[in-house]
Amino acid sequence: MPSFDLDPDVSTVWHLLIDAGKATEDQLEEVYEEHERTGRDFTSVLYNYEIIEEEDLLQLIAESLGTEVVDIKLGEMLPEIINKISPGTARLYNIIPINQEFETLWVIARDPLDYRMMDELHYVIGQECRIFVGRPAQIDEALDFFYPEGSGSIAEILEELKGAHLDDLNPVEDDEATLTQLAQQAPIVRFVQVILAQAIKDQASDIHFEPFGDEFRIRYRIDGALYEMAPPPKQLAVPVISRLKVMSGLNIAERRLPQDGRIELRINRKQVDLRVSTLPTQYGESVVLRVLDRSVVNLDLEKLGMPIDMVRTVRQIIHRPNGIFVVTGPTGCGKTTTLYSGLKEINTIEDKLLTAEDPVEYDIEGIMQVQVREQVNMTFANALRAFLRQDPDRIMIGEMRDMETAAMAIQASLTGHLVMSTLHTNDAAGAVTRLIDMGVEPFLISSTLIGVLAQRLIRRVCSNCKQDYTPKDEELEAINLTRDEIEGSSFATGVGCEICNGTGYKGRIGIFELLRISHAVQALINQRKPTLTIRDKAIEEGMVPMRLHGVQCILEGSTTIDEVVRATSF
Repeated sequence: MPSFDLDPDVSTVWHLLIDAGKATEDQLEEVYEEHERTGRDFTSVLYNYEIIEEEDLLQLIAESLGTEVVDIKLGEMLPEIINKISPGTARLYNIIPINQEFETLWVIARDPLDYRMMDELHYVIGQECRIFVGRPAQIDEALDFFYPEGSGSIAEILEELKGAHLDDLNPVEDDEATLTQLAQQAPIVRFVQVILAQAIKDQASDIHFEPFGDEFRIRYRIDGALYEMAPPPKQLAVPVISRLKVMSGLNIAERRLPQDGRIELRINRKQVDLRVSTLPTQYGESVVLRVLDRSVVNLDLEKLGMPIDMVRTVRQIIHRPNGIFVVTGPTGCGKTTTLYSGLKEINTIEDKLLTAEDPVEYDIEGIMQVQVREQVNMTFANALRAFLRQDPDRIMIGEMRDMETAAMAIQASLTGHLVMSTLHTNDAAGAVTRLIDMGVEPFLISSTLIGVLAQRLIRRVCSNCKQDYTPKDEELEAINLTRDEIEGSSFATGVGCEICNGTGYKGRIGIFELLRISHAVQALINQRKPTLTIRDKAIEEGMVPMRLHGVQCILEGSTTIDEVVRATSF
């Protein structure tokens, strides 16, 4: 067995394949590394590597569980059997009921090795269950047919919970057995499932569970802004958070220290990863889930929202044979997506591309992607050091966090490699000052840095409820425009509708500024000139500040004055 920890279901498949003589340890370690790197199902990678056919693996699993592989025939399913399971439960566990024998319900499971499902199912359904093995494609088809998306809502479950004995959900003791039992209560399981499904449907980037003295707040971050759902009863805080900790494999009884975990879910036929972070607070644990949904990302430079001339310049930079290209901005502004879009553009058979990331968010075919693991000293700097012995052409480093990483990036650039990375600064010119603050000598910066792209994400006006409007004088003053300057331009606002949840915004667009390191800018860097001086010189040479790009988006009717003012400064 490998030295790293395996998920229980992966471990079971691993043992089955070894015992059946279908694979070697080395083969399975390679498959597992690919599974970790890409986020694809372990079994899917097995099939891609042609280690075993789906039919043979399903049969092995069925034999190990003492059950059978069963085909689903939609036309033969009985409504009274289908109605034995609620839509939320069916979709949460990816199961289909097929028969009732005395007091036992027969169900076909998409993941019959899911130990959590096998432990919880009889609690949730209210009767004993016999698990059968099914073909994933057939189960997906049956779920869409019998339990269509949208069946079961947060409001319905909250209404159902009003009649429950909520005080019974508050544990007298904090022991692991009590908290685990609470986390397995059917209403809690259904409630959490619907919360997560709704977040994925609304394309939320984060889900916040926040206990306070007199309320339990749940908020989604959508298009960069937080929206609160109807607050559930305060008594749900402990069982809901316990449920999340069980799902993410955290220590359910540890409520004094922060913990980090991960949940892998299949919701609405999509594989979604949730990064889990807990934080002890005055009134209990706060939990934040970061949603990594690869299906909603479009990795295309021309779709990011840059002006066409900026796209052309970025293309010139990323096709350079050496140098450092930095994308900068605050957390959550899309820096990694921009770098991935650039990588996808230069990903050719002639060049070798390597990335070091924390975590690996998107899988790009043909690129060697490495997961940074601080706990085993696999840092960005150590990864970059190893990269230089792998004969790369272009390298991406998820973030230049310290002097060691920056020094390695500079060494890579000086030895003939293009390095792409990110920094946290307010504008493009600020990246130079940040590198100097890290301890990098100015002459090394000026000789290796070739471009800095600063960006923000701002909300787009909802196209469904979009209306023209005339801005007030104080709004124009905020973006340094006069009535004469906006003559002939149309301003837009969203009045709010069902599609945008009444916000007037739907989706986001990027606003950018691109600093090219010219000879004049290099001279200023060598002289240790302040950020403002470098910025002024870049504007003199043609750089369009981010605020002005935002104003262009306003005049095109894509966004509003409030959004641009909130995200940028002159």
